[in-house]
Amino acid sequence: MNEISTEVRGNRKSRVGQVVSDVQDKTIVVEVVRRTPHKRYKKVVKSRKRYAAHDETNQAKIGDTVRIIETRPISKNKCWRLAEIISRPE
Repeated sequence: MNEISTEVRGNRKSRVGQVVSDVQDKTIVVEVVRRTPHKRYKKVVKSRKRYAAHDETNQAKIGDTVRIIETRPISKNKCWRLAEIISRPE
């Protein structure tokens, strides 16, 4: 009964995508492209989704490939935050 409890955060979703907008302060818009087979015709189709992510230090720029992770709601549209910048365009 008297076990030591360790605080564990749940598994958080993460996505890898490309920054398409960095105009707002402390916010980036990341576009994530998924490739899935069509349900009926089985052709592989691309689907895109855009996420507003929190970037505290304004370090991500347009064209960067970034990893974002799920977090608590920060504003009406932001519930993701920047985890790391994977690569920058050359």
